[in-house]
Amino acid sequence: MSWYLSLLTSRDREFLLSPSGTQVRVSELEGKIIGLYFSANWNEPCRTFTPVLTSAYEQLKSSGRNFEVVFVSSDEDLEAFGNYRAAMPWLAVPYSDLETKKALNKRFEIEGFPCLVILQPGNHKDDAVFRDGVEIIYRYGVQAFPFTRERLEELRKEEEERHENQTLYNLLTNHDRDFLLGHPSSEQVLVRCLTGKTVGLYFSAQWCVPGVKFTPRLVSIYQKIKQLLSNSEEDFEIVFVSSDRDPAEFESHFNSMPWLALPFGDPTIKNLTKYFDIRAIPSLVILGPDGKTVTKQGRNLVNLYREEAYPFTATKVAVLEREVDEAAKSLPKSEMHAGHRHELTLVSEGSGGGPFICCDCDEQGSGWAYQCIECGYEIHPKCVRPADHGPPKNG
Repeated sequence: MSWYLSLLTSRDREFLLSPSGTQVRVSELEGKIIGLYFSANWNEPCRTFTPVLTSAYEQLKSSGRNFEVVFVSSDEDLEAFGNYRAAMPWLAVPYSDLETKKALNKRFEIEGFPCLVILQPGNHKDDAVFRDGVEIIYRYGVQAFPFTRERLEELRKEEEERHENQTLYNLLTNHDRDFLLGHPSSEQVLVRCLTGKTVGLYFSAQWCVPGVKFTPRLVSIYQKIKQLLSNSEEDFEIVFVSSDRDPAEFESHFNSMPWLALPFGDPTIKNLTKYFDIRAIPSLVILGPDGKTVTKQGRNLVNLYREEAYPFTATKVAVLEREVDEAAKSLPKSEMHAGHRHELTLVSEGSGGGPFICCDCDEQGSGWAYQCIECGYEIHPKCVRPADHGPPKNG
């Protein structure tokens, strides 16, 4: 038995469980490329990635590719394992085999979930083992098969070439459509009308709670940027890239936005999501007047700098960061915030801070923050509301 298959057996077990619960001998996987899927039902990123992996797996299997996935569970109990595995079309290490699961986690130094380790048959060299299978599937999907270093290098070069030749027109059109939707949604706006503008691609959906919270903020910032540019040759536009579930949901959502949109269900939506490696929504990708990508961190920049973030370039962000650092010098070293019971301490990336999610507005932050040393509570300086300690006591 090959070295990589021997990892999947134990002293008293030489089988894996099929989706139906039947036993499949490990030896039947001889010669196949194996993806060890370390995952758990309680982990949100796992629940997000599992359908993505399922789609890639089923495409590879239907085209006769020599590929198999083996689920290595970290679920909390047997019932949770069974419920989670019910949505998986691949094999699994039995839940009761704690020894094998522990050995696999140790062998491949698993530090977080989800993790997809890809093993090649007949090659036990460490450089033939890919521990970043999740990243590979998200980025390239089935195109990454057979998951060799050579194939991934080919894809990387192709991706680099596409980004170098990227234009707004190529990104937003396809052979059946050269327009976007305006208001009302029956109005068609030619993509060519956006040439020379700074454009934000807004990935969101009505079912996405963070998106529902962020959209009104983005609408306000969009209108302020448009106002700032009203007497300028520059212009700014946003294109909604919807992940809504049905046309009615899309229509309702789009009606709350003053910008343009790709039609619901358009194939370009999936292409853009994959091209820009969108893992979570809402997300705001900024394209410059030349159609090239300026930043994929538009949402974060809007939260931090509001309309001042425009045109979102590295040069403008550097200027804003210096201004924030200068302004931070006059901030109190500590604050009592109305939304928290402990004292908050002012921190920067160099003094214990870093990227964070504000516990007050639920949006991203970086740079300076007020942080609770006791429990990790962290908020933007702009979100601090001084605690009301009540009137002073007499006497």
